[in-house]
Amino acid sequence: MGEHECESEGHKPCVYQVPIFNHLEDEQMAEIAEVIQSDAYKKGEIIYRAGDQSDSLYVVRSGRVRIYRLSESGKEQLVRFLSPGDFTGELALFSESVHESYAEAVEDTEVCLIARADLQRLLLNFPSISLKILAELSSRLEKSEKQTTRVSTEKVETRLALFIAECLDGEGSSMEFVLPMSKRDLASFLGTTPETISRKLTDFEQAGYIRQKPHRKIEVLNLDELLWGQD
Repeated sequence: MGEHECESEGHKPCVYQVPIFNHLEDEQMAEIAEVIQSDAYKKGEIIYRAGDQSDSLYVVRSGRVRIYRLSESGKEQLVRFLSPGDFTGELALFSESVHESYAEAVEDTEVCLIARADLQRLLLNFPSISLKILAELSSRLEKSEKQTTRVSTEKVETRLALFIAECLDGEGSSMEFVLPMSKRDLASFLGTTPETISRKLTDFEQAGYIRQKPHRKIEVLNLDELLWGQD
C-alpha cells in the first residue's frame, strides 16, 4: 500500500472527476478535498479483503479495481470492475461492518479514501451527495438483478451476445471495442468457464457475427444476427 498524500490540492482531480461530488460548487469540493487521503497500489495488490473492517469510502482516482467474492469452495465470483470515478465501500456509510468482497488492483491504481465520520458529516452538509450515491446504488442493484436473471434463465450464447452488445453501447457508434476483462473474469461474470467463452467467441466468429483482433479487440460485423441468431 502506498503512502498517504495529504495535500488537498493534490486531490482536486479526484474530487472533480467523481460523479457523486463533481456537481458541487468549488468551495464545497475544496471542503471535501480537505478530508480525502490517497493510497497507491501496484497491479495485483489487494486493496481490502473480505473480513477487513469497512470504515471508508474508496474512490478510484486512476487505474482499475476488480471486486470479487469467494465461495465456500474457494471459487471466485466476479462482482464488478471499478474505473476512475467509481466507488466502493459504501456500506461504511451506514454502520460499522466488515467487507464481504475482495478489491484487487488490476493495474497500477490510485484510490481516494474518505473515513466514515468525515463522509457522514459531508452528507449532512451536502444532501445532494446522498442522492447521487443512492442513484448509483440503484443502478448497481438493477444491473445485479438483470445479471442474476440472465445466469439462471438464459443460455451462455445469449449471455455472451448481450454482454457484447452492452460493450458496444458504451462505444457510441463504433462497432469495435476492447473486451474490458480477461476471459477468466468474463467467465466468472457470466457464470461459465473460460474454455466455454473462448469456444463461443470462436463460434460467433465462424458464423460471421464478430471478428476477434489482437489485444482483446472485438469487431461486431452483424449485431442483429449476433443477438437473434442463437434461436
